Amino acid sequence: MTLKGLIKKGMYYDSVSLMRVSKEINESEGVIDASVVMGTNENKAILNIARLLLPEFENSSDTDLLVSVKAKNESLADKALAKVDGILNEFSNKKDSNVELQAASIYQAVKMLPGANLALISIAGKYATCEAFKALQLGLHVMIFSDNVSIEDELKLKTFAREKGLLVMGPDCGTAIINGIPLAFANVVNKGNIGLVAASGTGLQEVSSIISNLGGGISQAIGTGGRDVKEAIGGIMFIESIKALKGDPATEVIVLISKPPDNSVLQKINDELKGCPKPIVSVLLGGDARLMSESGAYIAGNLEEAAYMAFQLSMGDTELKNLNTSDKKTDEYIKLAKEISAHTGGKYIRGLYSGGTLCDEAQLILKDIIGPVFSNTPIFPDHQLGSVWKSKKHTMLDLGDDEFTTGRPHPIIDFSLRNKRMLEEAVNPETAVILFDVVLGYGSHMNPVSELVPVIRKASSRSPNIVFICSVTGTEKDPQNRTFVINELEKSGVRVMPSNVAASMLAGFIVKYL
Repeated sequence: MTLKGLIKKGMYYDSVSLMRVSKEINESEGVIDASVVMGTNENKAILNIARLLLPEFENSSDTDLLVSVKAKNESLADKALAKVDGILNEFSNKKDSNVELQAASIYQAVKMLPGANLALISIAGKYATCEAFKALQLGLHVMIFSDNVSIEDELKLKTFAREKGLLVMGPDCGTAIINGIPLAFANVVNKGNIGLVAASGTGLQEVSSIISNLGGGISQAIGTGGRDVKEAIGGIMFIESIKALKGDPATEVIVLISKPPDNSVLQKINDELKGCPKPIVSVLLGGDARLMSESGAYIAGNLEEAAYMAFQLSMGDTELKNLNTSDKKTDEYIKLAKEISAHTGGKYIRGLYSGGTLCDEAQLILKDIIGPVFSNTPIFPDHQLGSVWKSKKHTMLDLGDDEFTTGRPHPIIDFSLRNKRMLEEAVNPETAVILFDVVLGYGSHMNPVSELVPVIRKASSRSPNIVFICSVTGTEKDPQNRTFVINELEKSGVRVMPSNVAASMLAGFIVKYL
């Protein structure tokens, strides 16, 4: 086995482009593992853990391209490395040929599109603040997909935007649907009368998709970024978004989605909601429902329940008589879990999530069934994983957290990290259940089945008693088609549940009754 690499000085490529290059190199003859990344400290740490870090990489800079190949022999490693330039050139030429208009700056872009009123910013975090201020000064609403923006800069941006009557969604805002247009990671949902404000990207996707699959529809879905509801920001954009939906004639029901806001922020939100003539559903995952009760909102315990509540309210059912949620199917799930557990080995659940909020929700569901679980993003601080690369007992991993995504594509796009971890967990004799999410929609991997099914079959062949359980966030109108994805996963032996709540409940009951 041989490890070889090369450095290309001053060659910047975005993470999605490099993901595609890495994928092609990994498919080369005799290649055991390969990675093509920018030379950031975070990427070098990941290469080190993957045993792909070469000594010559140590002094590389953020603008250097690092290529590392582990192959069966030196000749095959050299062949793989020789392909890199050709793949990069082919990708660049293909991308350039598809672009009709290119602007060299945001000022030029506004001149080319004089009717534009929103800018989506997706660049390295250290440059995002400057570009966001330019957009606000030009009178544009802003969605900042970029992460790694300081909280001080976020406060300055949002304060300035509020003064100008503009919205700043983000930073680290993964999802929005504005006037029917999906932005970043978003699903193709029905148009309707339910408006969402979310400090959570996958939370917004899960709720909006369930609503659409029930037959309801979305008027607007505004993401704020998760830090907006922290005391340091003060809920500036969460509250501005509520105001926008209160004044929107197309919105008849409002849904609020977040992890628990800090108490001072929650009080501001409550004050804004008082006297609102529109019904409001609130789901603050892991929060104290009593703190929200004074606002007059309907309180949901989880994302699925919030979607069902909003749908029923949009149909005029203010008594919520027809909530057929997973909580009402507990006995059914227990019965199924007992049947499955009779043929299951191991004893622990290993959760591999691309959606951070879905990972949090799974932890909350499992807490009530089997007790607290370990995580890199724990809801209980004393259950913090010592190392994100090694599971401990019951473990739920948020693979979209910054420690995994800095310098590389989000796991909703790039399945490689999760695929490797899935195989590792499957051969661990302690693993009983592998629990995961599949998030569809624009921006997501266009063919998740092609990535997941081979890995699941390989893992199942090595460990036949492993149980794979997942939920699929998305709709029939998504480019991947939810029904097709579910059918293919089920053919490979996966238990596909109707929601993340249902999947988490089934996983919890299986290990409880082992």
